[in-house]
Amino acid sequence: MSYKYLRYERENHVAVVTISNLPGNQLNTQVYQEITELMGYLETDKNINAIIITGDGEDAFVAGADIGEMENLSTVGMMDLTQVTREAFSKIENLNKPVIACINGEARGGGFELALSCDLRIASHDAQLSFPEINLGVIPGGGGTQRIQKVVGQGTAKELLYFGEPIDAERAYELQIVNKVVESSDLLPTSIEWAERLAKKAPVAMRMLKLAVNTGANVDLESALTIEATSYDGAFATEDAQEGITARLENRQPSFKGR
Repeated sequence: MSYKYLRYERENHVAVVTISNLPGNQLNTQVYQEITELMGYLETDKNINAIIITGDGEDAFVAGADIGEMENLSTVGMMDLTQVTREAFSKIENLNKPVIACINGEARGGGFELALSCDLRIASHDAQLSFPEINLGVIPGGGGTQRIQKVVGQGTAKELLYFGEPIDAERAYELQIVNKVVESSDLLPTSIEWAERLAKKAPVAMRMLKLAVNTGANVDLESALTIEATSYDGAFATEDAQEGITARLENRQPSFKGR
């Protein structure tokens, strides 16, 4: 499979996806469509257990949406763009495998929204994250207003959204937006190391775990507990669960097969 704006490579059971639309790796309709298509392919690839998304070059993870594409869109055209944006980010968020955002520079607007749709986020020390939309007379339209408040709470979310000013990686770490901050030279190796660790986990259990966490976050507690119990029962019924229990009793590392 080949794409105009995406590159991907496999390393063990990890896929590294690079958005390449220089300068800035900006998001446009085709980028969103390619993301949705590639994520769908990786979701069904049984040889891939974890995914990394990063940006091409050293300056930007994704420096926002392609303003040039948006400038002359009609209302209907913008509705279509919003739909493909939502489809791409929701595909990442709800993928049945863990996804790590490897933030190698500026994550602005849609880039910040893309990072938030991932399960985990690792940033370089020189990374910056921002929602500048309010300064353009618009608001985030790719889930940013909703996903950010689930991470940092409504008060801090409003500060980030209302002022539209960038925060550095250390501040993002303090706010628990990113899980780890590393030197630029260590960013991709650290992301790969994390992804490889995740890829060794039981695939079905990881799928059920992500389902329980993501779905449970959007319902009342009793409903969330029901989702957790159902997911637990599903994971427990797998061959991998039996292998995990047996391996623990035999004091050895488990060999999960995704069954």
